[in-house]
Amino acid sequence: MPSNGPSLITFFVFAAITLVSAIGAMSLRNMVHCGLSLAMSFAGLAALYLQLNAEFVGFAQILVYVGAVAILIVFTILLTKNADVHLPRASRGWLSGLAIAFAVCAAIAVPILKSPSLNRLAPAAPSHSVQRIGEQLMTTYVLPLEAIALLLTAALLGGVVIAMRDDPVDKLKPKADLQPQRRRGAEAAMESTSQRLGG
Repeated sequence: MPSNGPSLITFFVFAAITLVSAIGAMSLRNMVHCGLSLAMSFAGLAALYLQLNAEFVGFAQILVYVGAVAILIVFTILLTKNADVHLPRASRGWLSGLAIAFAVCAAIAVPILKSPSLNRLAPAAPSHSVQRIGEQLMTTYVLPLEAIALLLTAALLGGVVIAMRDDPVDKLKPKADLQPQRRRGAEAAMESTSQRLGG
């Protein structure tokens, strides 16, 4: 965490945005609002990474999570027509869930606070770290990078395919509605032909 005054205030502002957005992603009832809150939470994390001089992690957070994963989630919600799904306000097991959350938080926070690595000074930021990582991604690790891009594209296409599927119940409804009309038309045609033959 930054030690000087303005950086400390900025850190707390970004941390508050991240926490409020994460709470909104879990507590809002509209699925689209949950997805947008999740994207805002990812953006707050990216701002925290950039403030801690972790440029590559911050830019990767923006490109991968904010620019790909969160937008993919929002488009999937919109394409699958689940934007109007409203969940109940509270669950019966919210007390047990809260207790488990506090237990997990304590199990993670206590070892971190007791770790001697907190007393160490942060290492100096390496020069041109983002450039070197980018060169490695474009040369040595280009195949895993392309595999991740194909995976995200396949997920988006899967959402489009699911959205394009018609409901089989809707297909059967017009046929069921047209059957009585067809029967009436056939009966009327038979009556008219019988009357002509009889006449």
